[in-house]
Amino acid sequence: MSIQGTILVVDDEVRSQEALRRVLREDFEVLCVGNATDAEKLLEGEIVHAILCDQRMPHESGVSFLKRVRELWPDPVRMIISGYSDSEDIIAGLNEAGIYQYITKPWQPDQLVETVKEAVQLYRLQKETETAGVDVKAISEHIKKVVSVKRGAAKQLYDFDRIVHSAESPMHNVIELGRRAADYDISVLITGESGTGKELLARAIHYGSARASNAFVVENCGALPDELLESELFGCKKGAFTGAYQDRIGLFEVADGGTIFLDEIGETSPAFQVKLLRVLQESEIRPLGAQRVRKVDVRVVAATNRDLEAEVEAGRFRRDLYYRLAAFPVHMPALRERPMDISLIAEGVLSAVKISFNRPNLRFARSALDEFAKYHWPGNVRELQNEIQRMAVLADQDELRAPPLLGRRNGKRSAPIPVHGKLNGSASLKDKVEDLEKSVIMNCLERYDGNISRVASELGLSRVGLRNKLSRYDLRKNAKGDALS
Repeated sequence: MSIQGTILVVDDEVRSQEALRRVLREDFEVLCVGNATDAEKLLEGEIVHAILCDQRMPHESGVSFLKRVRELWPDPVRMIISGYSDSEDIIAGLNEAGIYQYITKPWQPDQLVETVKEAVQLYRLQKETETAGVDVKAISEHIKKVVSVKRGAAKQLYDFDRIVHSAESPMHNVIELGRRAADYDISVLITGESGTGKELLARAIHYGSARASNAFVVENCGALPDELLESELFGCKKGAFTGAYQDRIGLFEVADGGTIFLDEIGETSPAFQVKLLRVLQESEIRPLGAQRVRKVDVRVVAATNRDLEAEVEAGRFRRDLYYRLAAFPVHMPALRERPMDISLIAEGVLSAVKISFNRPNLRFARSALDEFAKYHWPGNVRELQNEIQRMAVLADQDELRAPPLLGRRNGKRSAPIPVHGKLNGSASLKDKVEDLEKSVIMNCLERYDGNISRVASELGLSRVGLRNKLSRYDLRKNAKGDALS
């Protein structure tokens, strides 16, 4: 049976410790100490999900200790075990220490295990919904209901059938592959240009799988330096590095039993790749600054706009990690490869814009849809969404005519993307793709006068991802902004 969480038992009686360990060890990692001082030392170096504390100990009551824990380590779910039914203790525990359960001796083993399971589940729900620090006893059932409703709505929203495409679209094959992947607990690597909807497909895979009732969490791996990325994914203890002001549960632990989506996985450093590989191989994480590892059961869906096979051959991406991630590869076609879908997607976007902008009578002129079909959309679906929003903002009438992207932008006609001779020569497919990518970036830099933030937004890249591409294509001199420092 998989370990579901870490439980700290604080009890001065060794026999009580042994009894609790014996009952709980099949489902949890159980740490036992005999007093509050040792418990605090352990909490400084461990991430604990729940605390079971005896009420009557030689030097300090359980309520007094858990009140201090609530101030210093508010995340663990706190429970009291006592052989005395002192009503004042119970009231004090609920009000002052935020006690989740008051368990009386003699306790029933099965009931105790279920109570602790609920406490660990509540810990994760708190982290997932960012409700840590609130009185958990008062909101526990409410949180469960809210999260359950939200997950049910997400399952409908991100159903494969909701992915917009026409009868002739290449997305048919993509969706069929996604459905097959959802049925099996296998790592998926989604490739494709930025803005093609890789996260949308990842969500459909999760909500179409047996993990749908558990968390789906997202991390952009190209947006953070290694240390912060490790903290985000694996967790950390307070003081583990500069800026670690409190304990943090990692996204892998939040996603335990569910799915984690690692976007821009191709932007990670070799050092981080080694650590991620170990997590995938061992199914365990070690939070930064923590003394122990903890098991996690997480499905990984990764995405990249890079050619990872080429990155492996160039020595920039670990081969063993690539094969771990790419057990089931799926490629998302660019929007220019599915022109038959453009008008359908545009109409869907406009429906949302009507609601968010409170302009229910907006509609496309036929000429606008014709222009959409002619354009090559380097930013793909994300760029199309942005353009429709711009059109709605600029339109004085309800009919949306020729979009600004295809007509005027900043008072100037948009220049066609330059295509170098390499595209028509006998170069390899990789060289042709890279030349086209460089051309798209050059065009966007020119259009926005080198503004890094606007270029990154236009192309659907993080600033870090764009910086890496500027370096690769020797375009840093064309750009402006602090992202280059």
